[in-house]
Amino acid sequence: MCSHSQNQKNYPELNYGSGAKWIKSLTQNRLSTFLGGHFDNVNLSSVLYTHRIDGSDFVDLQVWSAPGLTKPSFREAMKQEFKPAKKGDSFGPSWTNHWFKVTLKIPSYWQQYERVQLEFDPGCEAMIFSTDGVPLQGITGGYVGERRVEYIIPPKAVRDGHYAVVIESSCNGMFGVPWNGDTIAPPDMNRYFQLASADLVVPNQDAWHLMWDFSTLREIVDTVAGNTNLQNKALVTANKIMNAFKSGDPENVKRMRGIAEDVFGKGWYAKGDKIYNEGPKKAQVVGISYCHIDTAWLWPYSVTQQKTARSWSTQIDLMERYPEHRFACSQAQQFKWLEEQYPPLFERIKEKVASGQFHLIGGSWVENDGNMPSGEALVRQFLYGQRYFESRFGKRCETAWLPDSFGLTAAYPQLIRDAGMKYFFTQKLSWNNINAFPHSTFNWVGIDGSQVLCHMTPVDTYTAQATVGDVNKGITNHKNLESNATALLVFGNGDGGGGALPRMLENLRRIRATTNEHRELPTVSMGSSVEEFFEDIEEDSKEGKTLPVWKGELYLEFHRGTYTSHGSIKKGNRKCEILLRDVERVATLTSLLKPEGHSYVYPKRAIDECWEKVLLNQFLPGSAIGMVYDDAEKLYSEVREVCTGLLEDAFSILLPRSSPLLSNSTSQTLIAFNATSFARRDVVKVPLSRGAARMKAQVIQTSADGKHGYALMHSVGNMVASHPVCMFSDCMPASVFTNGTDHFVLRNANVQLTISDGRISSLIDVKLGRELIPKGSSGGLVIFEDRPNYWDAWDVEIHHLETSTPLSFSQVRVIAQGPLRAAVQTQVKYGNSTIDVTISLDAITATMKGNSRSFFNFDAVVDWHERHKFLKFELPLDINNTYATYESQFGFVQRPTHKNTTLDAAKFEVCGHKFADLSEYGYGVAFLSESKYGFACEGNVLRISLLRAATAPDPEQDQGRHEFSWAVMPHLGSFLESDVPMAAFIYNSPLHVRTVPGQSVGVVPSHPFWFEDAPNIFLETIKRGEDDFEPNTSGTTVILRMYEAFGGHGSVKLHVGKHVPVKRAYVTNILEDTKGELGLVSMPGGHSTLKLEFRGFEVKTVKLVLETKKSDIPDLSPTTYRSTKRDSWVTVDEEL
Repeated sequence: MCSHSQNQKNYPELNYGSGAKWIKSLTQNRLSTFLGGHFDNVNLSSVLYTHRIDGSDFVDLQVWSAPGLTKPSFREAMKQEFKPAKKGDSFGPSWTNHWFKVTLKIPSYWQQYERVQLEFDPGCEAMIFSTDGVPLQGITGGYVGERRVEYIIPPKAVRDGHYAVVIESSCNGMFGVPWNGDTIAPPDMNRYFQLASADLVVPNQDAWHLMWDFSTLREIVDTVAGNTNLQNKALVTANKIMNAFKSGDPENVKRMRGIAEDVFGKGWYAKGDKIYNEGPKKAQVVGISYCHIDTAWLWPYSVTQQKTARSWSTQIDLMERYPEHRFACSQAQQFKWLEEQYPPLFERIKEKVASGQFHLIGGSWVENDGNMPSGEALVRQFLYGQRYFESRFGKRCETAWLPDSFGLTAAYPQLIRDAGMKYFFTQKLSWNNINAFPHSTFNWVGIDGSQVLCHMTPVDTYTAQATVGDVNKGITNHKNLESNATALLVFGNGDGGGGALPRMLENLRRIRATTNEHRELPTVSMGSSVEEFFEDIEEDSKEGKTLPVWKGELYLEFHRGTYTSHGSIKKGNRKCEILLRDVERVATLTSLLKPEGHSYVYPKRAIDECWEKVLLNQFLPGSAIGMVYDDAEKLYSEVREVCTGLLEDAFSILLPRSSPLLSNSTSQTLIAFNATSFARRDVVKVPLSRGAARMKAQVIQTSADGKHGYALMHSVGNMVASHPVCMFSDCMPASVFTNGTDHFVLRNANVQLTISDGRISSLIDVKLGRELIPKGSSGGLVIFEDRPNYWDAWDVEIHHLETSTPLSFSQVRVIAQGPLRAAVQTQVKYGNSTIDVTISLDAITATMKGNSRSFFNFDAVVDWHERHKFLKFELPLDINNTYATYESQFGFVQRPTHKNTTLDAAKFEVCGHKFADLSEYGYGVAFLSESKYGFACEGNVLRISLLRAATAPDPEQDQGRHEFSWAVMPHLGSFLESDVPMAAFIYNSPLHVRTVPGQSVGVVPSHPFWFEDAPNIFLETIKRGEDDFEPNTSGTTVILRMYEAFGGHGSVKLHVGKHVPVKRAYVTNILEDTKGELGLVSMPGGHSTLKLEFRGFEVKTVKLVLETKKSDIPDLSPTTYRSTKRDSWVTVDEEL
C-alpha cells in the first residue's frame, strides 16, 4: 500500500447534494422578518413577555384632571378628589394635565422572575412619581421611536405583592400636537389621547437581550462594507439565530444568545460595563448621552418644564443600571425650573453631578440663538449661566455647547474664552443646503483673533440613536482624520427631550464587544466626559497647532428666514436689551451719585429677573408655535413695566423733580437723559396742550394743528443730561418741496431724497453733488413671493429673489415743513394689507463727527394680512464693492455682494444688528435698524427685511399691526472712515425725555466715566459688580464693559470723575474674575485716569473698586416689581 493513502482525509468521493451557496441579498432581506411585522405572532416578538395582566384587580386607576391649561404641582394635585379610570379611557384636550393614582397588586408567584414592570402608555408624555412626590421616570407614549412606557417595579415591592405610584399625564406628544401629523404643522388644540395600556408585565429578559443582539447584528450587516469578514459573519450569525429560533421554548432563546457570541466574543455579556476596558486603549468614537430640550418650540415653556423633569429623571434611572452612562446637560434656566418645581429631583441631580455621572456643559442660561442676541446679551447668557452652575454645583462649565443654533456669530470665540471655556461643540452646519462645511475638528477663530477648539461631530446630529451606522459615520464622515481621528457621538432622543434609552446603551456595549474582536468598525468608548474628549484632541494636536483654522462666523446656509419671522419678538428683544442697559447705567449712576444719606438701593434682584426673562426668550429664533410667542410677549411686557418703574425710581434722585414727558405737560422745562457715552443732538417730538406757553417756547417748530412741536436737544461732553437749544449755525434747515401730485423732495444742506411716481428716484449728497441712485433705477418697498421648500417659518429660499414686485408709495402728503424736521406721510396698499410710512429729514447730522451726514428716517405702521409674502425695503446704489458690512456683536462682519462661488451665493440673506452698509472708497450708504435683523446686498442693491408671513408652525405669524423704523444714512468716506457704528448706536438709544416744573432744571450731575482719544472704543455697559450683592461682602464695585468697534488697535484714556473715588482698578473676564490690575493715575482736579490698550474688536471689562464703604444693602428680598403668576406657564410660589 502506498504511504500517501494513509494520509487521506475524509473528503467524500461522491457528491449528489446542491451545495451551500447562499443568495446573500435574500438572506439579508430575511432579517427584517424576525421582529414585529406580519410574523409577530411566531417570531421573536411573540416571546418578549412572559406574563401580562390588567384590570382593577391588579392595576387600580384613579384620576383627577386639572382644570384648563393649569399645571398644578404634585402637592396641589394630591389634595384633589380623584375618580375611577380604566384602560381605554381618553383624556384631553391638548396641553391639559391628568393625574393618576396607580395601585398595583402583584401575583406572589411573580417573585421568581428577574423583572416585573408596569407598562403605562397614555399615548402622550407622562411622569411617574413616588407616592411622596419624588420624580422617578418619564414616559413617552404612543408607537414612536422615542417610545418608553415601561417602569421597573422595585424587587422589594414584588416580594411584598403591592406597590403604588402617581403619574402625571400631559396631553402632548414628544413634538407637541401637530394637527395633521406633519411635525411643523400648527397644533391641534383639541387632541385627545387614549390610555392604551396600564398593565403589569413580566418581560422575558433573555428574549429582550436576544432582540438587542439581533438588532446589532443586523445593523452591522447594513453598515459594514459588503463582503468583508465582519459583515458576512454578522449575517451568518443572524441567519443562524433565525433558523434556530423556536417559539415558546425559553431555553431555546438562551441558547441563541450563545450563537451571537460568534460576533461579540465569548462571555462578553457577563462583563457588563467592563467590556469597555478591553480592546484598544484609545477609542476612535467617544459616546456621551445628551438630551436636547428646546426651551420652547412646538410646545410652550410650561411643557418644557415638565419635559426637563421627565427626561432628566429617566437618565438618572438609567445610571443605576448602566454604570458607564454619562449624561451631558446644558441650559441653566432648565436647572432653575427643576430646582423650583421639582426639588427632590434636583437633589438627586446634585448627587449625580458630584459623582461625575451628570455633566454640566454649555455655561449659558439657555442654548440661545447664535445670531440675534446683542453682544451684551451673549455676555449675560454666560454670566448668568456660569454663576448659576457655580452657585448650585460648585463648578463652572468648561465646554460651550450650541448644537442647534442657526448659525454662530464670530464674536463667540472671544466671549467663550472670556467665560472660562476653551472648547466648543456644535453641529447645525451639517444642515447646510448648499455647501458642506469642510471641517469636523478645527480651531475656530473669531473677529478679534481669539480661538476655541471646536468639534462639529461628523455623526451630523446631536440626537444620534447609538446605532452601528452612527458609530461608523463618526469616522467615515470625519473631514480631518489627518489632524485628529476621534469623534464625539452625542446620542439620545432630543429636541422634545427624552434622552438615551436602554436599547442605545445596550447597543453600544455590543458594538464595543464587536470591535474588541474585529477591526472593521471604529471603536467606541463610554464613561468619559466631553472635556476629556477635547483634552485628548488638544494634546494630540499639540495645542491645536496641527488642526485647520476657520476664521469668522459659522454661517448656517439654512433657516435664513428666522432673522425676520415674528417681528414683534425681534423688536421685544432689541428694545428690552437696550432698556436693561439703560436701567443698569442709570441705577449705577444713581447709587454712586445719590445725595448723602439717601436710601436708594441698586435694584439687583429686579434687574436679574428682567435679564433672565430676556435671556430665556433668546432661545426663540422665530419658528415656534403661537402659544410660545404669547408667553414671550408677556415676558417682554413685564420687563418693560418693571424697567420703566426702575428708571422712575432712579430718575427721581438723579434728576429730582422730573417726570416723564406727557401730553398734558404745561409749565414745564424739558430735560432728557442721554444713556449713551456720545455727545449728540436729537430732534424730539413734544406734545403741546393749551396754555403750555413754557413748553412752546422750547420748541423750534410747531405742527400745523398746533398739537405738537419739535425741540432740538443737545448733549455735550460727559454730561448725562440733554437740554433744549436753539438751532446752531451748523444746523441745516430741512424742507420739503412738491409739485402737488407725484413729486416730493426732502432736502437740507447736505442730503436730498426724491420720491417720484411713488418710488425713491434720487438720493443726492448735496455737498458733493453726487447722485447715489443709478440712472433709471428706483428704490422703495418691495414684495417677494415666499414659499420655502419645507421649513416655512424657518427658511427663505434663493429663488424668492426671482419674484419681486416693487410697491409704490401713494397718497403722499407733506406733514412737516421744517426747518427742524421735514416729513411726508405715505401709504402703500397691497393685498389685504396697509403700509403707512412717514419719511422724515432733520436739520441735524447723524452724529457730532465732522462731515457727518443727515439720515432719512422711515417710520412704518403696518396692518399686515398676507400669507407667504416677504416685505423688504431696497435701494439700488451707485456704489461698487465686492462685500457689504453688517454689524454683529461687538463688531461687524463683511459678506459678499456677488455669487462667484456657491459659498458666496449662499449668503443671499444674512443677519445684521443695528446697521448694514455698502461703501466704496470715498463714500457709502448705510441702513440703520432699530428692530430688524435680516439684510441682503445683491450686487449694488442693499435691502433690509421687514416682514414675513409664514403659516407653520404658527398659522397667524406676524398677522396684525406692526410699528418699526429704519433709516437711510449716506456718509462720506468708506465704512471704516465713517460714523455709521456710532450713528446706529445712537439711533437705537433714544433719549429719556422728561420735564421739570418751572424754568430751571437744577443741578444735573456730569457723567463720571468718559473717554479721551477713543473714536473706535465704545462704552457698552455700566453696572454694579456681581459680587457686591453676595452675602458677607462689604465693597462697592462698578463694572465697565467696552469694545473696539472698527477692527483696529486702540489706545484710550478712561477718565473717572472725582465723585467716584476709585481705590483700585482691574481688568476682568466677562464673569468678573480678575485678570490683572490696572495702573490708576490721579489727575489734577481730583479725577482718576486709566490707560487701556485694545486690539481689533477686543471686548474689555474693567472693575473699579471704590474707596467708599458699601452703602447699598443687597437687594435680596422679593422685589415689588415681581410679576404675577401666569396661567400659561409657571412662576413658582414659595411653597412649591
